[in-house]
Amino acid sequence: MADVGAKTGGGAGVSDGTRAPRGRIDKRRAILAAAETVFTREGYTLASVDAIATEAGVSKPTIYNHLGGKENLFRTVIIEAAAESRDRILAALEAFPADGADLPERLSAIAHRVVECQAGEQGWALQRLVYAEAARFPDLYDTIRARGTVQIVDSLAGRLARLAHSGHLDIDDPVTAANQFLVLISGDLPALTALGTRPVDAAALDHAVSAGVTTFLRAFTSRPQSVRGTAAKSSRV
Repeated sequence: MADVGAKTGGGAGVSDGTRAPRGRIDKRRAILAAAETVFTREGYTLASVDAIATEAGVSKPTIYNHLGGKENLFRTVIIEAAAESRDRILAALEAFPADGADLPERLSAIAHRVVECQAGEQGWALQRLVYAEAARFPDLYDTIRARGTVQIVDSLAGRLARLAHSGHLDIDDPVTAANQFLVLISGDLPALTALGTRPVDAAALDHAVSAGVTTFLRAFTSRPQSVRGTAAKSSRV
């Protein structure tokens, strides 16, 4: 799951569209940051609202007034972390090449930025929480996927489609290609970091990401029509 990133504590609005008072926003951020710390340290079952209140330096009633009980706190921490991770990755994709000039180098630079957004220790801790509590929160994975991964894939697919339209890539299904690109560049992360429990070796990560980009380009770089025809004939032999 490439969705859950590092620190939570996102902004808080109110239902009528007006801005919440600064003190309320700051308190909400403090509560969410404390909840993230306690959940990743203790796990969902052992975490308590009392411990979160102590960590945040607020009273227990204050937590209930701002964010409700432990279940809603957990959901909010995970969903907002996924949103922050999504926003960082979408920002990285803004530099995606719009033409074929220096495509391997530029695509590799984008891939490294995307993977850096996924490789944080705190992000892994939150992902492990999501996996551990999947039975208790069966809808949570789908929620963060819809609000994170799907938007990332859609953004990447649109950029790949433009490169295909301009003749630089040979892609029939941009969404599938986008998913494959993300898997190729980040698929080794769980093994390289032991699910985020070990520091990642920078050289090994660089090699894995670069190899993923190379494989992607070998599969999808446009070839002259005559070459494609020869390859198609060979596949039928």
